[in-house]
Amino acid sequence: MILFVCLFLALYSAGSSLSCRWMDHKFRQYSENSLDLLDTMVNNSTNSTEDAEVEDTVAFPNDLYSQASKASAEDKLGFTVQVLEEMAVLFEEDHSAASWEESTVKDFVNIVTQQADGLHSCVSVRNKKLHMYFKKACSILCIF
Repeated sequence: MILFVCLFLALYSAGSSLSCRWMDHKFRQYSENSLDLLDTMVNNSTNSTEDAEVEDTVAFPNDLYSQASKASAEDKLGFTVQVLEEMAVLFEEDHSAASWEESTVKDFVNIVTQQADGLHSCVSVRNKKLHMYFKKACSILCIF
């Protein structure tokens, strides 16, 4: 959830300085929908993060978000597009051990993918460190 709040704030501040038609017309609607679906998944989850082993966790990449917050508007959008794409890949993995409704996860992935696709027309930047973070997260989360 914190991830989406960070993304929304980064995009809100970046959006005013870039002219991106899709962002002006669709981003808020898609963000609200994805946050609602994520909230549904959290509320319907019976898994507990307290059960996870310490070595099975991935720390939030504060340094990457800090760098992104200081970047240009276009770089912030590029960072956001990449986070959305990486999240879609992460949620497309097998999460049968989770108590999430499959249709909710599919809807969430669809909306996140649409957000990334829509914003993709505004940017062309990719962050290798961010990709490695999500790759590590998937190596831990996708085994469950």
